[in-house]
Amino acid sequence: MSKSAFSAKVFAVYLFIAGALLATVPNVLLSILFIPQTSEVWIRVIGVIAFMIGIYAWDAAAHEAKSFFVTSVYTRCSVFVAFAVFAALGLGSPTIILFGVADLLGGIWTYFALRADAQSATQASPKQFSGRGHTAASVRHQGIS
Repeated sequence: MSKSAFSAKVFAVYLFIAGALLATVPNVLLSILFIPQTSEVWIRVIGVIAFMIGIYAWDAAAHEAKSFFVTSVYTRCSVFVAFAVFAALGLGSPTIILFGVADLLGGIWTYFALRADAQSATQASPKQFSGRGHTAASVRHQGIS
C-alpha cells in the first residue's frame, strides 16, 4: 500500500467515526466540541454524507486511485478555509474550525505522501510498475510532484 493510500484509509476511518456519530447520536459529538445541540435532521444528513465519503476514500485507497488522493488534497484544505470563514462571519461556532483543522492536516499529510510515492516511483525501474499499469512517468503525471 502506498503512503498516499494509507493516508486515505486513515481519512476514511475518521469519516466513518464522525459520520456514524453525527448520524446516530449527533448531540454527543456536538457537546464534546462545545457546539450547540440540535434536534434538526440536517446534522444527521451530514453524518450520512460524511460516512459515504468515507466509503469512497476507503475504496480509493484499496484501488490506489491517485487522482482521488490528489483531488482530496485540494478539497480537504478547502474545508478548513470554508469553516474558518463560517466562524469568522459568525455563521457557526468557532469550534467548527476543529473539523477544518483535521481536514487540513490530513490534506497536508496526503500531499507529502503523494510526493514521497512519486519520488519512490521515479527511483524504481519502470518494469516494476508495468504489471499494474503504472510507470514512473504516469505516477508523476498524477498532479503532485
